[in-house]
Amino acid sequence: MKSRNFDVVVLGAGAAGLFCAAEAGRRGRRVLVVDHARAPGEKIRISGGGRCNFTNIHASPGNFLSANPHFCISALKRFTAADFVARVDARGIAWHEKKLGQLFCDGPATQIVAMLTDDLAGTGGTLELATSVEDVARRPDGFDIRLSSGPVACSSLVIATGGKSIPRMGATGFAYRVAEQFGLAVTETRPGLVPLTFEPNLRERIAPLAGVSADARVSGGDTAFDEALLFTHRGLSGPAILQVSSYWREGDAIAVDLAPGIDIFAELRAARRSSGRQEAQTVLSRYLPRALAQFVVAEAGMAGPVAERNDAALRRLAELVHDWQVKPAGSEGYRTAEVTLGGVDTAGLDQKTMEAKSVPGLHFIGEAVDVTGWLGGYNFQWAWSSGWAAGQAV
Repeated sequence: MKSRNFDVVVLGAGAAGLFCAAEAGRRGRRVLVVDHARAPGEKIRISGGGRCNFTNIHASPGNFLSANPHFCISALKRFTAADFVARVDARGIAWHEKKLGQLFCDGPATQIVAMLTDDLAGTGGTLELATSVEDVARRPDGFDIRLSSGPVACSSLVIATGGKSIPRMGATGFAYRVAEQFGLAVTETRPGLVPLTFEPNLRERIAPLAGVSADARVSGGDTAFDEALLFTHRGLSGPAILQVSSYWREGDAIAVDLAPGIDIFAELRAARRSSGRQEAQTVLSRYLPRALAQFVVAEAGMAGPVAERNDAALRRLAELVHDWQVKPAGSEGYRTAEVTLGGVDTAGLDQKTMEAKSVPGLHFIGEAVDVTGWLGGYNFQWAWSSGWAAGQAV
């Protein structure tokens, strides 16, 4: 079968791949986008509860994890959150800021998918779905790619197939295999933005709390996040936990402040003076969900009236509220992880073009690269910024 020829082939029809392809098309390049899925932008479609948290107005390099924290600076500065919002506005997509700079569509996330696919089509680009990649080979002036639909050739190849997170949606380590095939290093990969799980004994003790949520400050290492946490049947979830999970390592403890900004010790002492017959859990339930207050008191062995407790005992209870040290047994893994930490080592990539330094014409963008954002629209912004950077160069 005769090979079809393109200037650019993009493998992966997600956020980064579609955006990059349209940018290349705007420059007059003949572009083909290939994906094994039957529909484009599946992660976009399910994101933000179906409303797509498409960027964060506060996106900056400090919101990203990487072995080289400076690598993302160039792309993020050259195509910013404001730049993507301008594209959304030009499309007429209504949006709102939810909290902490997170921007969501007022309507369904499929509006963003449609914007991207329409932009691609408008530049003459081709989108080929339900198509698998069987082989990638380098030739002197580009690449030969054997697809399930037949062979194609291109001068520039962009890998935008993401990471390992959410395998039920077809996620694989394809990008890493391509990188290694061409001699590029891949850093350690692990689930990010993922719920944490407990060992059986602690899991049994928290079982009555499943479904209970609370505002908290959760710390891991030198990083802390002030957001909600959620107790599950297996451990902890919620925004604060997902955030800190990217910094957590197996064997480490996390610290949880269940009442940030409130002096629980002072409140317990005041209750002892004014109404000492009150149970400790009754006092705590003014600031915590009742079931959580009961759990904390039980963990501290502090049942009974506060009048029966001296300052040292009340301080120990307050310390448990403000500094609950818990050591997760693990995480829910790639099955529920929103992103993959690690990826193609940025030491082998050009930060301005996302091109492999040792393989001219080969580019890696989006989640495939060792750049991972916080929860809240940051990873989409990396998709847009890295896709834009490559789109100007392919």
